[in-house]
Amino acid sequence: MAFFMRRAATHSDAEDMTQELFAKLARVEDPAMENADAYIFQMAANLLRDRQRRERVRASYRAAVAGEVFDQEPLDPARILQGREDLSAVSRALRELPERTRAIFLLYRLEGMKQAELASLYGMTTSGVQKHILKAMGHLTRKLRAGE
Repeated sequence: MAFFMRRAATHSDAEDMTQELFAKLARVEDPAMENADAYIFQMAANLLRDRQRRERVRASYRAAVAGEVFDQEPLDPARILQGREDLSAVSRALRELPERTRAIFLLYRLEGMKQAELASLYGMTTSGVQKHILKAMGHLTRKLRAGE
């Protein structure tokens, strides 16, 4: 534990690594070794090195994700306005759809219902449900590309 305390960031990390070391030692098949202390310290050093390597990978991943997600100011007024306009365009396009097509599309895309469930709910075939979904997708794509 002292070995890890001198090298770990927190007390709980040192405790976790000590427990992990004991778990690994319990799985050792040949307990009759010449220099047990050296073996244990080498295992501890390897465990510490593995944990630091994993933490570097995680930190680099977090930095990459943070760079992608937060390239823009989250409360940028122009971005908020654009988002509202996009949402209004989608809402208008959805209102233009026939009631049944709109309901099937929303249940499928937003509520995550399966096509078979929708077919049973509306008393139609799965193929019919697929046609409604495709009709809605096509309509939305056309309207949003046209900028209406």
